[in-house]
Amino acid sequence: MSELTKLLNQIETKISHFERINHAVSKSDVGWHIEHSLLTLTGITNALEKSNPKDYEWKFNFIRMVVLTMKKIPRGRAKTPEVVQPKVKYDIESLTNHLLKTRAKIDELQALDKNKYFEHPFFGKLKLKQTINFLEIHTQHHLNIINEILR
Repeated sequence: MSELTKLLNQIETKISHFERINHAVSKSDVGWHIEHSLLTLTGITNALEKSNPKDYEWKFNFIRMVVLTMKKIPRGRAKTPEVVQPKVKYDIESLTNHLLKTRAKIDELQALDKNKYFEHPFFGKLKLKQTINFLEIHTQHHLNIINEILR
């Protein structure tokens, strides 16, 4: 089982707590963090699928190197890009449906060419393997926040 699948299994166990909030941890509720994580996973997978490997150019990026090496995203340092901010009201049913669609998208990653890439707003261009690594780090980051909210 892939690491992303394991993380999605953990997210699934948090859906019933979607309305819980703890302002000492985050201004957003558990549902927001779940929806944001799912939007990120599906959006980045879509971008990978559409990318043209011939357009990839490697450039050194210090922030990318640190985050991917440390496997940790610092909290409160960056603003969430508009495209992955939840815009619709979510509930248990909508989060569960989105999770099912996200699982299907994640399964598609295995069939992608290793030279497909995603252009991250802070890290620059990430090839497939780096992108999967980022998705694992990002999803774990939001699971950590969810777990803190629920404590």
